[in-house]
Amino acid sequence: MPNLNQSSLYTDLAELPTYKSARFVDSNVIDAMLSIKDHTRNTRRTVTKSIFLSDSLSKTVVSSDAPADVITSVFSPSGKRKALLRETSDQGNGGKKRYVEVWFGDAMEASKEVTKLHGAFYSDEYLSTLTFSPSETVLLYAAEPNVPDSAPYEKFRFVPNFGEGLVGKKTPTLFLFRWAEASENVTNLRAKSDSPSIVVRCAFNQPSVPVLLTQAVFVTENRIFATGFEHTPEGRILGIKGCQNRPARIWDLSFLPIASSTADGDSVTCSAIPVSASNRSCRSLRVYNSQSGQRVFWVSNEVGGAHASCASLHSLDLADGKQSLLIDTVWEPTIEGGFPGLYTDHWLPTHPFLHLGVSKSLYIATSSFWGSRSTVLLISAENGSVKDLTPNTDGSLYSWSVLGTNGLDTIVCSRSAPNIPYELAIGRFDANGDMGSWQVIDKPTLTLQAQKALSSLSASVIPIPNRHPVETILLRSSSGDEPSSSLPPCVVFPHGGPHAVTTTAFNPQVAALVNCGYTVSLPNYTGSLGFGETYVRKLLGNCGTLDVEDCIASVRHLIKLGISQEGPGKQFVQGGSHGGFLAGHLIGQYPTMFSAAVIRNPVMSIGEISMGDIPDWYYAEFGLPFGPTTLMTPETFAKLQSMSPISHIDKITTPVHLYIGEDDQRVAPTQGRDFYYALKGRGKTVEMFYFPKESHPLDGVEAARVTWELGREWLGKHAEW
Repeated sequence: MPNLNQSSLYTDLAELPTYKSARFVDSNVIDAMLSIKDHTRNTRRTVTKSIFLSDSLSKTVVSSDAPADVITSVFSPSGKRKALLRETSDQGNGGKKRYVEVWFGDAMEASKEVTKLHGAFYSDEYLSTLTFSPSETVLLYAAEPNVPDSAPYEKFRFVPNFGEGLVGKKTPTLFLFRWAEASENVTNLRAKSDSPSIVVRCAFNQPSVPVLLTQAVFVTENRIFATGFEHTPEGRILGIKGCQNRPARIWDLSFLPIASSTADGDSVTCSAIPVSASNRSCRSLRVYNSQSGQRVFWVSNEVGGAHASCASLHSLDLADGKQSLLIDTVWEPTIEGGFPGLYTDHWLPTHPFLHLGVSKSLYIATSSFWGSRSTVLLISAENGSVKDLTPNTDGSLYSWSVLGTNGLDTIVCSRSAPNIPYELAIGRFDANGDMGSWQVIDKPTLTLQAQKALSSLSASVIPIPNRHPVETILLRSSSGDEPSSSLPPCVVFPHGGPHAVTTTAFNPQVAALVNCGYTVSLPNYTGSLGFGETYVRKLLGNCGTLDVEDCIASVRHLIKLGISQEGPGKQFVQGGSHGGFLAGHLIGQYPTMFSAAVIRNPVMSIGEISMGDIPDWYYAEFGLPFGPTTLMTPETFAKLQSMSPISHIDKITTPVHLYIGEDDQRVAPTQGRDFYYALKGRGKTVEMFYFPKESHPLDGVEAARVTWELGREWLGKHAEW
């Protein structure tokens, strides 16, 4: 039977912190930034924590809330300065005031109000820029430009935005804030009121297809590398969140020193040259500096096709201009369980470099999906050889995320497992370049209720026979509360994407659901990342058949193993986005298998694509070409609708709960809404809940809690123990 105190357990687990970043202040101090859900105020809080290490790894921890008005911040290369982008309320006109600040220790070195010079700062993980020049006298950042007052109608001109999660982000523009001359670089440069601090805009001659520069980094005082996202020929900006296949090249920009006569708001003209191939979607620039020279590294995926795929790792030597391909696409592992390719969670760590062994060879540390786990990779910067530093040899099923390095011999990571919340760990290499044991340096305090619940949760990864490489992560309670004569109900929970992956990382929603008495199955079907590019491509043109067959095969295999059973109240399905698409197909194609379904922001009618931010997805995933002149034809519409869950509407008998985010830019809310009307009109059992100001993930603090509660109640209404 379900356990008691289910709501409070969800809150206990959901409020456990996750690590957003960590950096080495020095060899004995790590500053970490954590995100915590606050269900009292229905908001996320950011907490900073300093962890002091000794030789025995004992520690003293000091925590504090991050200032709410600081949009983003960065430390300088020396670690002595910190730049802040600050935004405060303007009580006079109801708007915002914006400031750029530079601090030297606890002293403000420079500050400037930039409200009239540009619009909102960019601080998101996809488009933002914030970096010091090598002299630490110039700051490069990104913001939305202002519409000139001299052009009163320009504010009505249509400009596309970057879509889901980035609404309002239209024209990322680079700005330079200089508060001193590079020659004045001294230990503590305190700017005076008459100091020549200015903010200027970086401009360059745009090619015929507009390029938007983002993720920029300094390589010298007057040279910048940046990622340039391109408009499509028909003028679109295709949504980039979760999409690694957008036209985006690496650009090399140079500019003359800022003249003394330059005024605030002026433009500095840059020469701009693309250095990466036009058929690669590039991101995550990282600059390596040494006495022997500089190298620039970046990650790329193929433009077009699957929205996410196996990545490549590139290197450019700035001295001779030589480019190297360190890691290429891996189509299939060369041996069973071997390296499946590079699948970064979009970025390399901010500080990924290590110097190891007697020769102090250069390596890159990053995390990557490898099957149903995320693991730590050690990559040689010389020849691209790869070593898995965290294989699942002990069966603990940890998934890892590299947060940074000390630049020498130590990595700091976040790790978790299905029954272990996120904790911070460091790994140190010895003088020979061999990794020692990992040491946990920070972890959350659990309530007694959470400790009991997690101690009774067991997890395993189960391969699905005859459907290689499909496997499912299985979570169930080992508390023995259920009578031996009856198996607990099982919830199959396919991920979205479809080119994503469910890993063994801690998931409070799933852990709480297991504590309610359910077995949970998280299938990684064909098309999931971390298994080789062959299997990513295999799904293209087969959505709605191959992925659905994989999911139902996982259900039947668990039944065959005696882990779950068929029958009323015994099988359920839950999913969002493409997972909702799969849930719709499963209850339509197998109408007697599932006793209830919980579906979030689903794709239900593929032919109706006009409101999504990724129209190419609807074509590529279903085996159709997409280009500048593509229009929906009756023939295309008929094909796409035949592959849609809505085509099975008349066969559905499963009771359905629908959760829709009103501001979803990825999948139009009309998809779920029309599915609701179609079921309702046929007399089916269906309820729908609409969440204002929520977008595609439905991950606001209140929305996440409410949808979990609603789902628990809905499943419980139809479950049999």
